[in-house]
Amino acid sequence: MLLRSLIASFVLLTCLPLWADTVWLNNGDRLTGEIILLDGGKLALKTKYAGQVLIDWKDIDTLRSEKPLLIKREGLDSQHSRSLGAAGKGMVHLVNGKSETVPLASIRQMVPPRPVLKDRVWEGNLDAKLDMERNDDKTDEWKLKGDTRVEHGRWRHVMSGQFEKETKNGERTEDSWELEYDLDRFLTEHWFVRGSYDQENDEFQFFERQRSYGLGPGYRFWDNELGRFDLIAQLSRFQLESDEGNLDFNAYSFEWDFKRLIWGTRFELYSKAQLQVPQIDEVDYVLDSEFGLRYRLNDWARLSLLYELDQLRGLGQTDSDKHYLIGVGIGW
Repeated sequence: MLLRSLIASFVLLTCLPLWADTVWLNNGDRLTGEIILLDGGKLALKTKYAGQVLIDWKDIDTLRSEKPLLIKREGLDSQHSRSLGAAGKGMVHLVNGKSETVPLASIRQMVPPRPVLKDRVWEGNLDAKLDMERNDDKTDEWKLKGDTRVEHGRWRHVMSGQFEKETKNGERTEDSWELEYDLDRFLTEHWFVRGSYDQENDEFQFFERQRSYGLGPGYRFWDNELGRFDLIAQLSRFQLESDEGNLDFNAYSFEWDFKRLIWGTRFELYSKAQLQVPQIDEVDYVLDSEFGLRYRLNDWARLSLLYELDQLRGLGQTDSDKHYLIGVGIGW
């Protein structure tokens, strides 16, 4: 009898659902799942039966969660909640040492806390774009852009690259690729030192090959479930090569890396830019920037809209190159 009771208890425990969060709606419905985040008036709840769903915050009666959450309220700084307990209509209990009952309407954002330095994190994106024109000229252009990062302990590895090819009436007019590797060492929760290596090949530029090595400090403002924001300053050494000769020089560079989820978790706003100030008389500055919006079709598929602005200023003239890209991609 004792053995049967132990087996029955074991089966019952293993069959219990892993979804610990519960949401009660104003219409009387109840949803169970895992709270992903609250932002922009939308609560993202990952359910076992319907995947990730977005719920209007104003349609929620109360909710319960057994996991820690980082909560932002109107007029208050962020506060940690060890758990949430169901309360009366439009209310919730915040439990963190002591219990506090607050209106749901006063909560603007909820994010599961993530240590700034996690043991290991791997994420990335890969976007592809194809452009075919069939007017007086037959032009085919395609571009592949990607980036990935691995973070463990106080180290972060960041790799990004792109490949672009264009043909016009059967002849190549663009054939280039670029690969960059960054290694970050965190000194504190926010400050880090970055070492960079970048190589670019372009058969249709005067300098066909370009290499650069950089070193400098960086500051991470935030990195959580909603996104990240980094600023980096570096002193770089550039090496430009061509059949006509080589050119070496130093440059100061300033870079930002921004990503933010908006309107729940479906849309992602992102931007990356680098401003270089070469220590040569012929060039004042070089700007390489991109601004984009991704729409998450599911956990891995993305639609992307990207605007690129490359600008060079020197000898009293400014040369700008603008691109608008629409493509599909994957993310992880």
